[in-house]
Amino acid sequence: MPTGIVLYCYIAAGGAIGACLRFFVTSNIDSWFGKAVPFGTLTVNVLGSFSLALLYGFIERHELMDSPYRALIGVGLLGAFTTFSTFSIETLTLLENGLIMKAIANVLLNVCLCLLAGWAAIAMMKG
Repeated sequence: MPTGIVLYCYIAAGGAIGACLRFFVTSNIDSWFGKAVPFGTLTVNVLGSFSLALLYGFIERHELMDSPYRALIGVGLLGAFTTFSTFSIETLTLLENGLIMKAIANVLLNVCLCLLAGWAAIAMMKG
């Protein structure tokens, strides 16, 4: 596994691809279904969660060892594609470890605090 600046280059490359892919998917879904309901974001979040869980499964089955591809795909590409995938896998890990209350708290805190933060920012910008 590379370290230092080389590792960050893998993450940056994956991040650039993930951000462009997010824009591509969201734009296409929104053009097909309209923006009345954010189906583009929903699609990205569902695909990202599914993809990160697959990657996690390959790692758990030892089919993907420490390599630059884990950083490129998991941190970079999927991290830029959607952070919801990280939220999903962290919540599932809590559930798998029997930490049900922590998983519920994670869901409630993420959803409520992110909505509150967004509302606060919009309220601040409106003056």
